[in-house]
Amino acid sequence: MSNPAAARQASQEKKPPSVRSEPTLLLIHGAWHNAQHWQSVVNSLRELGRRGLAIDLPGHGVNGPAPIDHDAPSTVALVSVQDAAMAVVEALRAERVVKPVLVGHSIGGVIITLAAELAPELIGHLVYVSGHAPIGLKSPAAYAQLPEWRTGYGDKLFIGNPAATGVVRIDPSGDTPYLEALRQAYYNDVAFDDFLPFARALTADLPLAFWIGEIAVTKERWGRIPRTYVRCTLDRALSPAIQSMMIREADELTPENRFHVIDLPSSHSPFASMPRKLAQILADAAVD
Repeated sequence: MSNPAAARQASQEKKPPSVRSEPTLLLIHGAWHNAQHWQSVVNSLRELGRRGLAIDLPGHGVNGPAPIDHDAPSTVALVSVQDAAMAVVEALRAERVVKPVLVGHSIGGVIITLAAELAPELIGHLVYVSGHAPIGLKSPAAYAQLPEWRTGYGDKLFIGNPAATGVVRIDPSGDTPYLEALRQAYYNDVAFDDFLPFARALTADLPLAFWIGEIAVTKERWGRIPRTYVRCTLDRALSPAIQSMMIREADELTPENRFHVIDLPSSHSPFASMPRKLAQILADAAVD
């Protein structure tokens, strides 16, 4: 005689995990940052009825290297843009959510761009928060050669020789003048005492490939996903002129699917200076 209870259990074991239906956003941090830096935005999204999930990219956060000497080779030197993009794709697949919004801040924009090219079917909307969308020149390093890049801030923050270390290195444990220069470049609308917790949570090393690695996208894959650009107008790290250039180049590739542009009177780090306002923008994108 068959066992109905056992049959039901066997049937349940064969079913795939349920797919979430609530609006979900996957938040990808920028250079030297980690998932922790998104926490205020995640909290605000929750208050707005949205689910925010932040992950650490390879080589960052709990996966980052311990502090080392200025010119010592880094343990994350071999991490590639492809490694990071695949980590995002795997996170999208693991969460089993319906067409989530994929958000990239700063160099996280490079990562979400490649992830979208690799797996456009997993993404409902792309949001760049002062993010690199290197559609024209292929890499952040290429844009950094342009005169529009220069803001007069941040040029003296980098330590060590990238050719020797394999990374772009900063010093989150630096002295007060160094940290103030870091604040002026990346968090210029955040008071110094409020900035310190964000600074102390940074990882020292950005894998060099995130900066110099070239990516390419197509109209048929990356170019078919609806996208929003949050242009930070007080940004001293990624100048508004470069942000606008990247927007224009992307729109030239897909004139039928252009960026929805939102100007935010913020530094490079609105997740710190105006998390509630940023969360509202992201929440709106989740239901567009």
